[in-house]
Amino acid sequence: MGEGELGPVGAARRGTSPRLRGRTSRRSLGPAARTPSRAAAGPLTSRELTLVLLSALIHAGWSVAIKGSRDPLGFNLLQEVAPVAAALGVLPWLPLGALSPAAWGFLAATGVAHGLYFYWMSCAYERGDLTLVYPIARSTPAFLPLVAVPLLGETISAVGAAGIACVVAGLWAVALGPGVSRASLRQPAAGYAALTLAATVAYSLTDKGAMAELALAPWPSPVPRAVAYSLLLALANAAVFVPLAVSRRGLAPLRAAWPERWRATGAAAASFASYALILQALTTAPVSYVVAARQTSVLFALALGVVLLRERPGRLRLLGATATFLGVALLALG
Repeated sequence: MGEGELGPVGAARRGTSPRLRGRTSRRSLGPAARTPSRAAAGPLTSRELTLVLLSALIHAGWSVAIKGSRDPLGFNLLQEVAPVAAALGVLPWLPLGALSPAAWGFLAATGVAHGLYFYWMSCAYERGDLTLVYPIARSTPAFLPLVAVPLLGETISAVGAAGIACVVAGLWAVALGPGVSRASLRQPAAGYAALTLAATVAYSLTDKGAMAELALAPWPSPVPRAVAYSLLLALANAAVFVPLAVSRRGLAPLRAAWPERWRATGAAAASFASYALILQALTTAPVSYVVAARQTSVLFALALGVVLLRERPGRLRLLGATATFLGVALLALG
């Protein structure tokens, strides 16, 4: 993933877009308003959409791996080992001085949000089915524009808004299918899924702000901005998640999950790659569109839940998955 090809330098060389529809306005407050934009026929270019869809596929497989583990909390704890080791190993070669005070502030805030996300997601998967937890936790597009539009100055076209609405309706159709009773939505699994959703909204905003800041800074390192930020994020996330997990259940989850350590290492690599792709897309694309398009992961999660976990979604859930697909198509056209 070369910075000259995919990063903000390449975006700047293509020139800024004369049209700001669906893009972040430069006159608005916040660093995201100063992110280099690019000429495009729609809010998401084919490159950005490809990055997001690939990330969604990887993320769905990662979620299935967590749900299918012996102990989701212990499995997520084991996932911290490889990214933290990698981050510490390359730390001397990362251009830490290139990060502005604002970027460090975003990193600290997103570390808290990501740490809570991992913790609440673990609690949700301990208590509920993938096809219940995942759609609720991934309903971010319903709430993110409410903050991104006034805070980041993003604008959403009519077609884009219709796409986001389709994605959200599809997600909730999947969550509220015949296999899920209203009573199940009052159970702890659904509550933890809702908390996971809140954490996702928070880290989506902070990571957009961070990538906007990094896009403005000179970058002397051959390590792409998205990869460097992901490595630092691994450290910030672990600093929050590990103490929370250990304080709740001690080291018992680690012992329970230890036989799956290599599987957890693979899942950690997948998670790192998935989110690095999202960060790269956030360098130039509006966060409202990126997060909505990433929800195609619910389609992959639904299929994997059926094939690997033997879950049985009803017709309404399948219709919801179709609506999600349609919504993402509108985002690409909008």
